[in-house]
Parts: sequence; C-alpha cells; structure tokens
Amino acid sequence: MKAFSALSPREILAVAISSEEEDARIYMTFADDLRERYPASAKVFDQMAADETEHRHRLLELYEKRFGPKLPPIRREDVKGFLKRRPIWLTSNLPLETIRKEAEAMEFQAARFYQRAAEQTTDVEVRRLLGDLAEVEKGHETHAQELEKSILTQNVREEEDRTRRRMFVLQYVQPGLAGLMDGSVSTLAPLFAAAFATHQNWQTFLIGLAASIGAGISMGFAEALSDDGSLTGRGSPWLRGGICGLMTALGGLGHALPYLVPDSWPNAFWIATGIAGVIVFVELWAIAFIRARYMDTPFLQAVFQIVLGGVIVLAVGIAIGGS
Repeated sequence: MKAFSALSPREILAVAISSEEEDARIYMTFADDLRERYPASAKVFDQMAADETEHRHRLLELYEKRFGPKLPPIRREDVKGFLKRRPIWLTSNLPLETIRKEAEAMEFQAARFYQRAAEQTTDVEVRRLLGDLAEVEKGHETHAQELEKSILTQNVREEEDRTRRRMFVLQYVQPGLAGLMDGSVSTLAPLFAAAFATHQNWQTFLIGLAASIGAGISMGFAEALSDDGSLTGRGSPWLRGGICGLMTALGGLGHALPYLVPDSWPNAFWIATGIAGVIVFVELWAIAFIRARYMDTPFLQAVFQIVLGGVIVLAVGIAIGGS
C-alpha cells in the first residue's frame, strides 16, 4: 500500500475519481434497497448519488485536461489510512438508521480526504477543485437535511416510522420470539423428565444444557436457511438465525441453570426444581407480554395460549420422569 503523502497530483485525482464512482454506486444501492420500504428516503439517496456523479465528472474533466484520458490503476484501498467501505452485497436490508449513519461516515471521510489532498498538492488548479469538493462534502450533511425536510413531510415521516416498526418486528422480534418460545417450551419436557427420573441436579443440568444448545443450533440454522430476506424484507438471514438461535438457547438455559445447585445441599433437588419452576413462570409471562406488545395479540389471549401450552408440556415431562 502507498502512503498518502507519497501520492502525486495525478494519483490523488485518480483516487478521488474512483472514490466518487464507488460512493455513487453505494448511494444508488441504498436508494434501490429503500425504495419499497421507504420511498421518500430513497429519493434523498438518489439525489446524493447524482451529486457524487457530478463530482466525478468535474474531477474527470480536470484530469483529462491535465494528464490525458488514461487513469492510473489506483484506488483508495491502495492507500494507507483509508477506511474501507462496506461491500455493496452487505448493504441490503439494513435498517434505515444504519444506512443514514453509514452515509454520514462516508461524507465525513470524503471531506477529510479532499481537505488533506488539497493541503498536500501544490498544483493550483487541482488544489482549488479539491478544496471546493471538501467544502461540498462538509455541507452534504446539511444538504441531506434540507432534502429530507423537502421530501420527508410529516405524513411521510409517520408512514416511514410505521414501516420502521414493522421492519424491526420482522427482522428482530419475530426470530427472537420464535427462538425464546421454542427454547422455553420445548426443553421443559426433557429437562423435567430427567429431573424427576434421576433426582440428580448435575445430570439434569447436563441434559438441559445439551437440549438448550442443540435446540439453539437447530433453530438458528432453520431460521437462517428458511428465507434470504430478498422478497420478504426480513433482513440478513444469518443475523436472524443468530438472534433466533441465541434466544432459543437462552430460553432453555433459564430453567436449566437452577440445577447447578450442588447435590450435597440438603433438599438440593427440590430447591433447584422450585427455582426452575419460578423461572419457567417468568419466561412464559415474558413471552406472552412480547406477543401482546409487538405481535398485536390480546394480552389475555397470549397468556392463555403460552402459559397453557407451557403448563401442558411441563406436566408431560414430570409425568414421564416420575413414571
């Protein structure tokens, strides 16, 4: 990699041209990704992409005037100190706030580059253009805010807020809730069957640990492989799978951890089982609350469905273990 201080004016312009071209593509990708979910915000990024394209044309005109039509094969990735842009294929289905923060970081980096490049070069015409572009990039945040004010009216903002909530539910709440329900309910039967069959805390904990981790891995892969998010807008499959798998494992571990109570304690089994029972009660009510809060399920209906189902599974486990 080449040090920034070692760049010639020709190389500085070439890096700037390739950078503007890449940033324009990223903004267009943001706009295309947001168009169905947030059409008004997509227009803002369309305009920002057009601005980057206009900058590239100005840079190309100056480059051709000074150095001819051939660009040297150098990009910002070849220069020390540049922060790499997120690959375009990783920018799909990002939350709107994440995209806005990404754009702010891009504009800040671009302004820093043009400012340092203008300070370094002694070519008057190149320095003037780079200085102008540095000021433009610094003002892009204000420009973006002005665009948002003109495009994102109150009604549009309210609609985008509703869309943002739906996307949050789709991308985070649904996979997390599915994992928590599976981990909390499906592990009840094997855990309490083992507990009442052995009356040994350590063996029960190992079975609960294995069931929780195994269920987490299974649910995580099932969620990740079920939908790539391209049509449903549910976001990164591996993020959803990670959330679902983690919540599944946590749901099972919650009532397995009490069986770490040492078997040497008096009434150790009943102490652990009592604590586990309380945790199961809390888990089931938490699931009912989340369903009522985010899934538009009436609270009493959610309580009836989840708590009744959990109690049935718990009773089955105890019955099998005690037989």
